[in-house]
Amino acid sequence: MTRAKLPPWLVLLMPAVIILAAVVLIPLLLSLYSSFTAYQLTRPETLYRWIGTFNYVKAASDPNFWWAFGRTVLLLTIALNTEMLLGLGLALMVSKVTRGQRALRTAMMFPMMFSPILVGFQFKFIFNDNVGLVNNALQSLGLTDVAIPWLVDGQLALFAIICAEIWTSTSVFAILILAGLFSIPQDPLEAAKVDGCTAWQSFRFVTLPFLMPFIYIAMAIRSLDVARAYDIVQIMTNGGPARRTELLWTLIGRTGYVDARMGYANAMGYISIFLAIGFTVYFFRKLTAARVSLGMGD
Repeated sequence: MTRAKLPPWLVLLMPAVIILAAVVLIPLLLSLYSSFTAYQLTRPETLYRWIGTFNYVKAASDPNFWWAFGRTVLLLTIALNTEMLLGLGLALMVSKVTRGQRALRTAMMFPMMFSPILVGFQFKFIFNDNVGLVNNALQSLGLTDVAIPWLVDGQLALFAIICAEIWTSTSVFAILILAGLFSIPQDPLEAAKVDGCTAWQSFRFVTLPFLMPFIYIAMAIRSLDVARAYDIVQIMTNGGPARRTELLWTLIGRTGYVDARMGYANAMGYISIFLAIGFTVYFFRKLTAARVSLGMGD
């Protein structure tokens, strides 16, 4: 009796399938299961205490969860739009450079290379009350006489976090928009110039529509990053003061690892994942609509 041989393609994919199952699938299923239990890190036996959708109902009625969700949406809205505008301006300026453009494109990528933890420490020092660069600059210029508590005041702390996010990720928009600028056909621009369009009209009605698919791709990528922002917030403010800068994933981390309520934290995590998927679907629909308007897709 001969054993059936596996197809060569399955043998080739088997190591990758095993690794993905061990690293992604099994932890994902375990976390999904634990979200329906009363699992606490300090009491391992609670992993087997099934409570159904109690954690999800509790999260949906938890004001702390929705406050964190609102702050995350606020951060996402401000950061994405500011990064888009700055990235667009930066890409337009770099596209006009005739010498050293390659070096400028490389320099634009530097902020992306920094670890979010390193960026958090960097901006925590910059906005420090006593020795921070921002306060020292403002006092040296005579704009203020006292140190501004950037990381202690709730609204100012969120502003500082937004600045850190914008600094580290504007280059994502700049690089993608610059790629879009290089791919724009010259015929429509030359036709607009012949028809007497101003520079603004050419940009508004010719250049910008061609750039919109690239902008929506960048927004889809960055919406996922901002929706799961954790490192920078944890380093700069740890969600404080008084939870004024608590975002979704800092709240989930605090619930799971500080309060040890891992089942409840996993339930909030899955709700957050579905919300992030919603943002991504929205941007991809906008991307599809932009491509259709340009005749680039169905």
